[in-house]
Amino acid sequence: MKNKKQLSEEEKAEPESYYFELQASWGLTKHMGGLEATRKLIEACHIDKDSYVLDVGCGVGITACYLAKEYGCKVVGVDLSEMMVKRSNERAKRKGVDGRVEFRVADAQNLPFKDGIFDAAISESVNAFMKDKQKAVSEYVRVIRPGGYMGFNEATWVETPPSELVEYLSRGLGGAEFLTPDGWKSLLESAGLTDIVARSYKTGAWRQWASEVRQMNPRDYLGAWGKFLSLCFKSPAARKWVKEISIPPRSVFRIFKYFGYGLYVGRK
Repeated sequence: MKNKKQLSEEEKAEPESYYFELQASWGLTKHMGGLEATRKLIEACHIDKDSYVLDVGCGVGITACYLAKEYGCKVVGVDLSEMMVKRSNERAKRKGVDGRVEFRVADAQNLPFKDGIFDAAISESVNAFMKDKQKAVSEYVRVIRPGGYMGFNEATWVETPPSELVEYLSRGLGGAEFLTPDGWKSLLESAGLTDIVARSYKTGAWRQWASEVRQMNPRDYLGAWGKFLSLCFKSPAARKWVKEISIPPRSVFRIFKYFGYGLYVGRK
């Protein structure tokens, strides 16, 4: 029997930190509002075929590849996870857009780009996970040109939630901290942006599930669940994370009373 000193690095991993590796291994990253929210964000940031776009926290490359394929623009996607970047490159090749999309491992709070080189910077369900949200937003603003747009889609508290629900979601979702619409908007104001647009939306369990499914074909969706179940079978850390979230507070069944998403956009 292993003692504590003999535990593998994977077995010692905290459930919170393992959340992101599960997402990458699963091959599916998601955000509130799905493709409809992504389209609204693209429109609000005035992205077109001539735009040079930075996708911060690109995950497995769904939005970056969508931008390149549907809008024909050039996109750079960055993510802190090497596995996510690997999945993104695989997706770009499958979609036939690898000539217009580039993916890099990078920290959103310390972007490896010169000032003012992008026409727009976007992120989806990324800033909730940042330890220093203001620093991250200021970095996005730094790398866009004067007159360019920065926008993000973030899960948002649309009504004041019970404390046990806040704690449960933070524990299960990698230590995420969600803000109110005013909280998210204030980050843009403090970064010096103008023409700020802040819109929050309510959603529901069925609508959110349907929006996620529409972003994947049936084969990819079933494959993602297969990978997830396989990972849970093989990995002690994955099972630890599942156990951590397996007994939710009662308020989680009313989550969409409190929880929605918002689109927050400003101009430099």
